[in-house]
Amino acid sequence: MKQEVIKNKEEFINVVEAYQEFFLLKHSLTCPISAAAHQQFERFSEETSVPCFILYVQESRELSGHIAEFTGIRHESPQVIQFQEGEAVWHDSHSAITKERLLEV
Repeated sequence: MKQEVIKNKEEFINVVEAYQEFFLLKHSLTCPISAAAHQQFERFSEETSVPCFILYVQESRELSGHIAEFTGIRHESPQVIQFQEGEAVWHDSHSAITKERLLEV
């Protein structure tokens, strides 16, 4: 399944309301660890039927802060958050983000 980019609070709210479950990657465009996590997330998204979204931290800082506030999960980058029924139910960051780990979740 293709990853879709979320750029603002309105788009995020629409995703939360539209999907029972989804994954969101907070991705830094300048960090090599984030680049590796992005590759893993991309591989995962090709093997799952669960919708996958991405947020580019440098382009959407306000949204990234809103998500941290909304979920109560401290912002990290890279970071993957799994949402179910509008709530964050799992998250991990940095080198813990692997295709295998995401498939386990």
